[in-house]
Amino acid sequence: MLELSCLKFIDELSSKNPVPGGGGAAALVGSIGVALGCMVGNLTVGKKKYADVEEEVQILLKKSEALIMRLNQLVQKDAAVFEPLAKAYGMPIDTEEQRTEKDRVLQESLVQATKVPLAIAECSLEGIRLLDQYARKGSRIAVSDAGVGVIFCKAAIQGSKLNVLINLKLMKDEKLKKELNDKMTAIEAEGLKLADQIYQYVEDQLCC
Repeated sequence: MLELSCLKFIDELSSKNPVPGGGGAAALVGSIGVALGCMVGNLTVGKKKYADVEEEVQILLKKSEALIMRLNQLVQKDAAVFEPLAKAYGMPIDTEEQRTEKDRVLQESLVQATKVPLAIAECSLEGIRLLDQYARKGSRIAVSDAGVGVIFCKAAIQGSKLNVLINLKLMKDEKLKKELNDKMTAIEAEGLKLADQIYQYVEDQLCC
């Protein structure tokens, strides 16, 4: 998916094709958010003014690059797990045997289709944690970019939650359903709270 040009990706996203969809878009938005943190880091390293945090920022950059790679992989992974789910929805239900088989395939597909946006949310939360450090330690001339990155990662968490919920709605394994929902709820609670704190911090730095 990410080998497409930005314009082509947007064109595909706006089409009636099932992929890319909201999950892949959320992963991409999260990746862009973390990339903005990297920009802040790269504008910080090598500057005498920030020599005391140079080593810390270098570590942040390495973590961020790995996280971007993971989120980029999840753009493709989201499309891959949706394909069998889409096929399951279209399976015939003319006989009891067909209905049973459709239900089996659908339930299996729902689990995988839920775990991917959950992973996107986890990565986006980690992105917010990294952006917190970029905002506080990075170059002051790029603090607004850290704030924008936080907004993107926050949106990625919220977008991922919607994709998790739509799949959980049809899931019959109540124990797993609760486990996945609880995990998503915890990620959202921490991520949104921290994102709002960072955003306020950035805004305060920019106010005259």
